[in-house]
Amino acid sequence: MAAKIRKDDLVEVVRGRTCDEAKLAERNARRQAEGLEPLKPGDKGKQGRVIKVLPEEGKVLVEGVNLKTRHVRQGANGQAGGIETVEAPIAISKVALVDPETKQRVRVGFREDTVERDGRTRTVRVRVTRGGAKRGIEQGKEI
Repeated sequence: MAAKIRKDDLVEVVRGRTCDEAKLAERNARRQAEGLEPLKPGDKGKQGRVIKVLPEEGKVLVEGVNLKTRHVRQGANGQAGGIETVEAPIAISKVALVDPETKQRVRVGFREDTVERDGRTRTVRVRVTRGGAKRGIEQGKEI
């Protein structure tokens, strides 16, 4: 799975708490009726660029997604302390690749191409889109 997602790819969060305000308001109205605390919006549906891939852990860092606050101590050499907001890793299984042109989620497969470089013939794996004809996604397009 980690081979499908690389640094600087556009991805969308597909699992987790929703950020849709209508659904969130409905859910929190039910919680309020039960006397429970309202839930905060999540990251589901948000899109961002991959900052870093951590294949050993099966996680990725996505820009603007899964933000956590971090308390930083003042440094001895004049660094300012305070509260920072940083991205935390999110599981690869919770994100899907997005086609940069259509901004829609796509499924990804691989195609093997034969390329000649420096007089040598090599087999190269290329990421391509799979399926999605109903949603208007071209099959076999390189990503």
